[in-house]
Amino acid sequence: MRVTTLLKKLLGIKHLLVTGIEIEDGALIIDVRPSWRKPRCSCCKKRRGQYDRLKPRRWRHLDFGGVRVHLRYGLRRVNCPYHGVVAEMVPWCDSTTTRFTTNFEEAVGFLAQRCDKTSVQEMFSIAWVTVGQLVQRVIQRHRPGDPLDGLTAIGIDELSYRKGHKYVTTVTDHISGRIVWAREGKNADTLKSFFGDLGEERCSAIEVVTMDMSEAYIKTVKEMVPQAQIVFDRFHVQKLVNEALDETRREEWRKLRELDEEEAKTVKGLRWPLLKNPWNLTPWQSNRLSSLQQDNRRLYRAYLLKETFAHILDRHQPNVAKAKLEDWLNWASRSRLPGFVRVARTIRKHLDNIVAYIRWGLTNGIVEGLNNKVRVITRRAYGFHSAPALISMIMLCCTNIELHPPRVILAK
Repeated sequence: MRVTTLLKKLLGIKHLLVTGIEIEDGALIIDVRPSWRKPRCSCCKKRRGQYDRLKPRRWRHLDFGGVRVHLRYGLRRVNCPYHGVVAEMVPWCDSTTTRFTTNFEEAVGFLAQRCDKTSVQEMFSIAWVTVGQLVQRVIQRHRPGDPLDGLTAIGIDELSYRKGHKYVTTVTDHISGRIVWAREGKNADTLKSFFGDLGEERCSAIEVVTMDMSEAYIKTVKEMVPQAQIVFDRFHVQKLVNEALDETRREEWRKLRELDEEEAKTVKGLRWPLLKNPWNLTPWQSNRLSSLQQDNRRLYRAYLLKETFAHILDRHQPNVAKAKLEDWLNWASRSRLPGFVRVARTIRKHLDNIVAYIRWGLTNGIVEGLNNKVRVITRRAYGFHSAPALISMIMLCCTNIELHPPRVILAK
């Protein structure tokens, strides 16, 4: 078998011919050319007349056993009646501006999905900035059309990527379960830029928006998509009630400690039993809560308020749940527990959007899950210094892009 034929099989690139080989500075330089004789326009892929030929350039390819490999070829330019004078199409890469083969970019993208950029940089001996540029190219290649098309149910959330109030706002599609948009910041202007990218026609198709109780987000959604139903995430609403319960526990412990140290022990160690679901309690914790009705009636009242609220949100009839919530709000307002009085005012203000959770059955659970994945990406990179670097990794890892390492199957 000739060396050129062997190299062609090892490269595993269709419509590529090997014309020569050279070793330079410890690297393997392979001279290649397309298998077709008449050049093709890189824009429309049509055969066109040759205009001139450029100086030979190199494309970085996957290493052969630790030996760096470059493909070398002098591009021809074609005179296309539709696109003018442009460089020809070549089979080893899908762009005339890049200096890396498609297989090389796919391998970088596959590894970047699974480890930090520094490891990718060392593995492929390329610059740290180059890793980000290749990731962007892989995203453009694999992203299925416009990710903002067909949105009807979205979830909005923000996450911190660096100390000093550095945030990124993300928008998730509830239907596909992927992040479709991300931008630096977490204010009203940031979210308005999303609806600006979405356009007036696609904004009118939005039916439901899940979020936390951020006033900036609420105001923007009501202004930009007034027809959409806002659904407050159950976790954030339940968290307000749990925080009120914990605030009551701390108040009771401080009050009892000032009067009698022994009496304060009756509420000592009750933080987690109070916050747990009843079916997750241990026998010892159940006994402690049972005796709480006699030991501390205020704290027991707060516990009943928390459990009743959770049972109401478990209901399936929105109208019944709303009536029960109104009764709960009256109870909490008269409970003489400052934390629950404050929470009742907040819930009463957003009652319809909280009941919408029962009607739509949507939460920010999928959004929070993707945000946890983003936090893992941030931790494995030991933080990001810029939002664009993080956003490129979000789009690579959280948009359902499936990459596989390039493999070459040798034909007999």
